[in-house]
Amino acid sequence: MLGGMTGMLQQAADAVVETAQGRVRGLAKEGVARFHGLPFAAAPTGARRWRPAEPPQSWAGVRDATRFGAIAPQVRGAAEALIGGTPGEQSEDCLYLNVWTPGTSGKRPVMVWIHGGAFVNGAGSLGAYNGRRLAARGDVVAVTINYRLGAFGFLNLGDATDEAVAAGGTEGLSDQIAALRWVKENIASFGGDPDNVTVFGESAGALSIGALLAMPSARGLFHKAILQSGGAHIGRKRDSSAKIARLFLKKLGLDAVRAPTAPQEALLRAQGEILKGRSEGGLPFSPTAGREDLSARAIEVVRQASARGIPLLAGTTREEWKLFTAARPRLRLMDAAKLRDYAARQVGDEHADALLSVYDQRTSFERWNALMTDRAFAVPAARLLEAQAPYAPVFAYRFDWRSPLLKGLLGSCHALELGFVFGTYNVKMAGAFFGSGPEADALSNAMMAAWIHFARSGDPACSATGPWPRYDADKRATMIFGDGAPHVVSAPDDHRRTAWDRIPEERIGL
Repeated sequence: MLGGMTGMLQQAADAVVETAQGRVRGLAKEGVARFHGLPFAAAPTGARRWRPAEPPQSWAGVRDATRFGAIAPQVRGAAEALIGGTPGEQSEDCLYLNVWTPGTSGKRPVMVWIHGGAFVNGAGSLGAYNGRRLAARGDVVAVTINYRLGAFGFLNLGDATDEAVAAGGTEGLSDQIAALRWVKENIASFGGDPDNVTVFGESAGALSIGALLAMPSARGLFHKAILQSGGAHIGRKRDSSAKIARLFLKKLGLDAVRAPTAPQEALLRAQGEILKGRSEGGLPFSPTAGREDLSARAIEVVRQASARGIPLLAGTTREEWKLFTAARPRLRLMDAAKLRDYAARQVGDEHADALLSVYDQRTSFERWNALMTDRAFAVPAARLLEAQAPYAPVFAYRFDWRSPLLKGLLGSCHALELGFVFGTYNVKMAGAFFGSGPEADALSNAMMAAWIHFARSGDPACSATGPWPRYDADKRATMIFGDGAPHVVSAPDDHRRTAWDRIPEERIGL
């Protein structure tokens, strides 16, 4: 047995995989071969800036695939340090993906990760997203991708410049679709099954998946989807995104003719100025609806059966918003009047009192966190599951584990489940955020098993979770992770969810 394992490792370490663009060489460790920095599209530089992704170029010889490629231009976010962030070289030449596989023969389920970061931060190479443990644990092929961020990927310059610059504000989504096309064309060479691809993502990554569910060009490129802390309430109106693009050009100090040749650093500075002025919860750089392939806000399209036949697993952490308020200590001092003012800004003055009446947390600060968790994450997730339930099996979860960092101040906050899904919760630098110990081990074991089983079969129920009923509008069965053993509850916090039925749809989501 040992000799066979040694032979497998040696074969993977020496393997040269043939892709449609040329041969690549990766490395093997602990039974998993990894191939990093694989280009899935042409570099979006020069004349390709602000254009949809184009097919990758071929090369001669054997390409080294032992190092991550450059990450998309961005201003690094503080939250990334919590999940094992690494700086990485930044470049507009950033359209690379990474593959982890237990072997280059066979037909394994494929899991393609789309990272979060509010559409302005992140990369597929962040430490928390290391796919080795998923690949080894589940005998699956794990893939992580980059895509253009911020002003490089989500800027509606077309409407802002009368098409002088034809960017539609969905170039980042076109990158994701290009990556999925690459997977369909090449993943069999890495031991993956191109007919069994699951996309999974968190935050902006989950919102991206919500958009992909509505986009005809993504149809057939994936077969199941897992959305962590994000739904399909995505797609900014054209006039709104054009306004942001005009403001961007103003802060850039250039007209439409000169903007396509502006230095990367200048674009990031203009982007940063807009982000400083954003309202709480806003995503100024996010996909535009009504242009290109995203015809309307994604949830509206999904309700019309755009994703027929694609099973979904979707959920949230219990206290998502605490990640965003932790860095704003003054919010902890808010009184009832300030809370009402904040709520009215989010849902309208006429709805604020009725909505606040269903939140009974001890302090105004806790009530604010709960309200924003529901508005931005929990309600969109529930509505996506309801929209898709007539067309495919759908399943719900909630993550209740609390971070030990800062004496528990972060609670069950946004991004906390990431380390448990990837099995990276106890890596150096990240363990303080995620937590460790036997209970953490059991939690990660259960989540990894469920995610892998869903990717394999379209059903997350497994021995680690026990029975997991489908989600429907009546019982709203939800699997709870992180509060003891995994268990199912019916319609958690349903009085809060029901109260949101009276809030206009456009007020829901980020």
